[in-house]
Amino acid sequence: MTAEFTREHRAWRIRILVSTYLGYGGFYLTRKVFSICKTPIAEELGWELGRTAHIWTAFLVAYMIGQFVSSFVGRRWGPRLLLLGGLGISILCNIIFGFSNSYATFLVFMAFNGFVQAAGWPGCVGAISEWLRVEERGRIFGVWTTNYIVGSVMVKTLTGMFLGMGGLYLGMAGWRWAFFGCTLAATALWWLLFFWQRTRPENVGLTPLVTEDETERQTIHASKEDKVGLKDYLTLALNPLVLTMGAAYFCVKFLRYALDSWLPSFLTIQGLDPAWSSYYSMGFDIAGLAGSIATGYMLDKWFKGNWAALCLVMSLGVIGGYLAVIFLGASPLAIALCFSIVGFMLYGPDILLSGAGPVEIAGARNGMVVAGIVNGLGSIGPIVQEEVIGRLVRGDVQQGMTNTNRMALGISILLMLMFIPMVIRLKRARRKSG
Repeated sequence: MTAEFTREHRAWRIRILVSTYLGYGGFYLTRKVFSICKTPIAEELGWELGRTAHIWTAFLVAYMIGQFVSSFVGRRWGPRLLLLGGLGISILCNIIFGFSNSYATFLVFMAFNGFVQAAGWPGCVGAISEWLRVEERGRIFGVWTTNYIVGSVMVKTLTGMFLGMGGLYLGMAGWRWAFFGCTLAATALWWLLFFWQRTRPENVGLTPLVTEDETERQTIHASKEDKVGLKDYLTLALNPLVLTMGAAYFCVKFLRYALDSWLPSFLTIQGLDPAWSSYYSMGFDIAGLAGSIATGYMLDKWFKGNWAALCLVMSLGVIGGYLAVIFLGASPLAIALCFSIVGFMLYGPDILLSGAGPVEIAGARNGMVVAGIVNGLGSIGPIVQEEVIGRLVRGDVQQGMTNTNRMALGISILLMLMFIPMVIRLKRARRKSG
């Protein structure tokens, strides 16, 4: 049975999708400035570039812990409180970064920032899940989950402007103004969330859009009560399919965060100006945007909702992209173009494992919980990559870059292997339900 979808539903859903889409971009505006500016920050404050890895590792460890906390308390507090509270505190942290000269201050507040940033993704998934009917999730998630790609492009554009000539014309050049400018933009998006975000149609007097029919499509069945206990949470967290998804997402986030964190620095080392390195690195994100939209289309049109099989196919493309980087990346432009192939292929599994997949296997109410668990397990990948790559680039930076690309190729092969048991498990589940 299809839920009734009125003009009021449509109007409110547009507000929900727009506010959460841009609102999650606000989380990126208060998250990624440091990784883009790490080279000029290290130069101005007299740090060794490799030491910046410890600051970002503090963020990533706290972010990983925060994912599990957010996925648990989110069912009690609701997505709205997660989003407004997490983004609001992150804005305050970034104001502090803009004034700071201390390594210790960056380290401590970056960890705090990471913990509250973890509220963003589970909060956003929970905020839209009950506004989507079952039969349209693939298409809408395919477009909506490009929010963090657009957020990445937003922060790279603004940061590049403040690092380069755009900031000079305003008399506000430099990494400090990059923090202040991105924080101001994030504040505007906080207010958009405040006015437009509501968790369920019932909160604004409308009928529900998610019917009981969705249960027939679920692979995992768990309590749908608003306030779940630890036992219910562990039922989801320890499910073999969820654990396998988390292991695969470890590989995805290892690769994605490696490029988020180090590609601008690697391009700078190749001879590009820091501002142009920021612009060149956007090729990865822009290609990922196209790949995410294509993934949503292919999921509904060709793969008929079989997200695991689609992930397996796109992981083969990730392997091809890294082979292109290794054998064809002879200049900064060539490197940027080759990583665009990686971006197109990598963001498909990324959006499916973190968004559509959890909601598909666990339902709208528990999708937020599973998304947080998968994201939490996957967030171990960024922690590992930051320290490993930080070690690889100490000393001979050029050789470190080469070894980093070889390691990433190995991780992409491991990613492909991770999807095989998921395809088998979901195929068996579909046979039983069919």
